[in-house]
Amino acid sequence: MKLQLALDLVDIPQAKQVVKEVEAYIDIVEIGTPVVINEGLRAVKEIKEAFPHLQVLADLKVMDAAGYEVMKASEAGADIVTVLGASEDMTIKGAVEEARRQGKQILVDMIAVKNLEQRAQEVDALGVDYICVHTGYDLQAVGQNSFNDLLTIKRVVKQAKTAIAGGIKLDTLPEVIEAGPDLVIVGGGITAQEDKQAAAAEMRRLIRQ
Repeated sequence: MKLQLALDLVDIPQAKQVVKEVEAYIDIVEIGTPVVINEGLRAVKEIKEAFPHLQVLADLKVMDAAGYEVMKASEAGADIVTVLGASEDMTIKGAVEEARRQGKQILVDMIAVKNLEQRAQEVDALGVDYICVHTGYDLQAVGQNSFNDLLTIKRVVKQAKTAIAGGIKLDTLPEVIEAGPDLVIVGGGITAQEDKQAAAAEMRRLIRQ
């Protein structure tokens, strides 16, 4: 099980500072969609150059023209690129094909997918690397989470690895771990803590025990 740090509300210098604090305890750094919007793929490039031993995920949430966008993210140094599960099958296939050419990976974000079980099976058959259940910020604000969704995809996904994102904190992490995802994605559960290093270290300990 891997731990991914999601960076959403930072600029590049702030991102570097946060990663420097917790790099010993994480496996993947996510350059979140807000950072990409504000800073462009330069953020991916600079974080990868500063922390070459970590994998870097570009959270582009690709919905169209996936081959081109995966290519550009790969050129910037991304190891993993996100594509939306609500995309057309051809879009996801294009992302996978380009990722294979570049030696990269594709994570499909299932945010807002309605028939989760059916779509997870369909996406799994397209050869993606990760399928991620994700409760977005707007639904987290009204108390929702993705724990049941994780159990749903764990039942039906046979090839891809599974991931979970959205509002995971130290007190809810044991429930997540019990479900057995391959990747746990944490944002504010680390970045919003006064002692980010301690939070990341404890999460790492729980995940690896």
